[in-house]
Amino acid sequence: MHTRYSTTSAALFTDADKTALAGKIKQWGKELGFSSLGIARADVSRAAARLERWLELGRHGEMDYMAGHRGLRAAPAALLPGTVSVISARLPYWPNAANTAKSEQMPSDGGWARISRYALGRDYHREVRRRLQKLAGRIETELSERRLPFICRVFSDSAPVLETEFAVQAGISWRGKHTLTLSREGSWHFLGEIYTSLDLPADQPAREHCGSCSRCIESCPTSAIVAPYEVDARRCISYLTIELRGSIPLSLRPLIGNRIYGCDDCQLCCPWNRFARTGDPAFAARSELDRARLVDLFAWDAGEFERRLVGSPIRRIGHERWLRNLAVALGNANPTGGREALLARGDHPSALVREHVAWALARTERRSPGRIAPVAGKRVDA
Repeated sequence: MHTRYSTTSAALFTDADKTALAGKIKQWGKELGFSSLGIARADVSRAAARLERWLELGRHGEMDYMAGHRGLRAAPAALLPGTVSVISARLPYWPNAANTAKSEQMPSDGGWARISRYALGRDYHREVRRRLQKLAGRIETELSERRLPFICRVFSDSAPVLETEFAVQAGISWRGKHTLTLSREGSWHFLGEIYTSLDLPADQPAREHCGSCSRCIESCPTSAIVAPYEVDARRCISYLTIELRGSIPLSLRPLIGNRIYGCDDCQLCCPWNRFARTGDPAFAARSELDRARLVDLFAWDAGEFERRLVGSPIRRIGHERWLRNLAVALGNANPTGGREALLARGDHPSALVREHVAWALARTERRSPGRIAPVAGKRVDA
């Protein structure tokens, strides 16, 4: 969205006008369903240094785009020339089921699939961006009446943006020890940003309220949170089941349990999530993914995978990795009918799927009859 008017009219935009507009933006955002909005300066120098260290340590794994786009992350004006301010917004997503299920330690003999809460409903990328575009439209209308210039660009995890840093600077959340953003209403939310040329008054940065709590670190099934505020993605279940394209490391497969897409363990244990508000209905679970069985999901062919997951973020991993993840979960959970389901995929055209199916079958064969494998925790037999 690019709108330009004369510099003369822009000079008439006083500090009082900017403050009034900032207040309107926050109100309009809440009318669109956002739980909180704030404004930050387009300065990410502190976060950029932290990103560089993370990349140098190789903790991004195979996410080459993190290194390739580091320059864009460190320079907001490279994505939108003239960027001065960043409007950061927070949109909650369906926390009720997560609170009810608590730790979601579903019985392994039932063969339930665990899918990260954010992925159960509509794809958040489109939904958050759609609402932010509506907000940008209202801002443009407001300014056009006064013939004031407005240049902006909307993002929702859709470009190299240091969104956590902007959320902290805008005062709408702080960075938790698990590296996710936290507020007094918990962490079950999506973030989105509007880069703009408007010189709006910045809000006070958020203060951290994690204190001495270390539950997220202690609960991580794979010890991916290597230190407070530091995550090694190469060990993170979300990375292993979503970002990693190839074979899942053998030593980590047993620790994945029955998680087939992402992991919420570090959020489920967080005390702040007790105060989560009801999430947006747009992100309610679809296709009964919140109560699906591993064997049933493993039976989906490529066509059914595409049909069932239309509009879902899960589609991004494709059917091959979907089967890879399910094979690992079936090997860990060993549900009724699991062995037969695995055998049916033993000659799958994909070498990646065949490898993980073979591993799962070997794992089930090593167990004593009737033994149930744990689906969570850090100590299980490979």
